[in-house]
Amino acid sequence: MPLDSRRINGPPESFPVSNFGGQITQKRLVVTDGRRQDGRKATDVRPIFLRAGVVSNAKGSAYIETKNTKVICAVYGPRQVVRREDFKLTGTLKCEFKLTTFSCKQRQQHQQSVVDKDVSLTLQQALEPAVCLDKYPRAQIDIFISVLQNDGGVLGASITCASVALADAGIDMFDVVVGCTLRQAGEVAILDPTYEEEYDSKDEGDNNGSIVVGLLPSMNQISVLIQSGDLDNEVSQQGIRSCIEGCMRTYPVVRECLVKSVKTMNVGKEKGS
Repeated sequence: MPLDSRRINGPPESFPVSNFGGQITQKRLVVTDGRRQDGRKATDVRPIFLRAGVVSNAKGSAYIETKNTKVICAVYGPRQVVRREDFKLTGTLKCEFKLTTFSCKQRQQHQQSVVDKDVSLTLQQALEPAVCLDKYPRAQIDIFISVLQNDGGVLGASITCASVALADAGIDMFDVVVGCTLRQAGEVAILDPTYEEEYDSKDEGDNNGSIVVGLLPSMNQISVLIQSGDLDNEVSQQGIRSCIEGCMRTYPVVRECLVKSVKTMNVGKEKGS
């Protein structure tokens, strides 16, 4: 059969790419000297970069970066909803969470997956207690969260990012919501886990799972609590307390970001006038 000069012909024999990859081994959460793979202690969180007003055409927006976990959020509205099946005097939140196609080790779909839809509902439940929905009757606030890179702790970072975006949009809120994730593997509990620690780590002992807490820091109330895996009652309570401490550590970063955003907005108004 003659060769086709218009195409690049491959070799006569081919082999799967997996044959050239090394064997995947699960790592322990904490190394022998008491520190994790990235040098942090079990109770340390990753450095946080947080900025509001990053999407120009949105009513409010925010971008959060915790080392290699990167999330961006945009808020639109409130917009009037004329036709609705169920009439409500209060407003509604609509959250859309999406892992971008290049955010994970395995390529994601362009459309929302079942997991994305479940996380969207969780984010909605976490943010609703913080928003004064009674001030927006028959209105809807749209929140779009996109994960640019997933290196663990995505849900906690998304809660914090969406809350800052709502505040940047000028939505009346009782308080901001700060999220934190904890990974439990046997007797080892770590805050703000990386992707390997959250999904690829070796299970140790009976207690294996994760906890995500959304906290309203000023009101000292939990807006959402998600627990997966098998955890004892005492271990679960201790994990929740650790997540609350992690949220309180993140709160000063959120407060400073919003103060800086307001100052920048005021300076822009003064220059415009």
